[in-house]
Amino acid sequence: MTIAIVTDSTSDLSPQQCARSGVESVPLYVLFDGKMHRDGIEITPPDLFAGLKAGKKTPSTSQPSPAEFAAAYARALQNADEVLSIHISGQLSGTVGSARLAAQEFAGKVTVVDTQSVSLGLGMRVLRAADLARAGRTAPEIVSELERVAPTADLRFTVDTLDFLRINGRIGGAQALLGGLLNIKPILVVRGGRVESGGRVRGHRKAVQDLVEHVRSYIGRHGQVRAAFLYTVGGEAFLQEVRADLAGATFEDLGDHAIGAVVATHAGPGAMGVALEPVTV
Repeated sequence: MTIAIVTDSTSDLSPQQCARSGVESVPLYVLFDGKMHRDGIEITPPDLFAGLKAGKKTPSTSQPSPAEFAAAYARALQNADEVLSIHISGQLSGTVGSARLAAQEFAGKVTVVDTQSVSLGLGMRVLRAADLARAGRTAPEIVSELERVAPTADLRFTVDTLDFLRINGRIGGAQALLGGLLNIKPILVVRGGRVESGGRVRGHRKAVQDLVEHVRSYIGRHGQVRAAFLYTVGGEAFLQEVRADLAGATFEDLGDHAIGAVVATHAGPGAMGVALEPVTV
């Protein structure tokens, strides 16, 4: 039995990564300047933030339609026996709901997975599933592996401002960080499928230290781990500081990933974070 993997653009995997892993990514949409734009195809974060700087209204986002997922599943099933469709948390987007509606048309050949994560938290789960599919694992076996890794998977990040998350209603328990204290950097985590508070620190350097200490602590608890670093426009220098401070730490490095336009709509410019998983579960 061959298994195809489908995901959505909030995985923040590049087209090249998806192609190498045989993954199809269905784009979400950004509503900006009066038009709907397909994430990564018709709009990028530099487009987004340049428009905002020019005074355009804050964008919003929307999930793909069931018909778009159905088309992706039909394409995948031309060369595979089954599809695993792996997606952003249902508490952050209606995407997984659209995928489940579409799956009903395919008589049990499509299994939809809600990772309760986003960005590289989702993306790392997609890459794991693709590796397992190539190794000949069955769909139930792959789903079981994803469920086993979920409790120990980790996504931690910081943003320049909570305004974007607040405006778009994705802030969850991180509301506790609001208050506008001078030079306070919020630390955020994805927990139970929601964006929650992971604490707050004063100043940029403390935020760097928090992420570095978190990665080192995670390695200490789990041994062999894999890490993927993520950033929005303006977060590149932040990322390099974190990497420099992690010199000597041992982990499987999945590289640096520019966050796509949909996730950037909520994170805003200057965001940076890290997704972590144990290598084996």
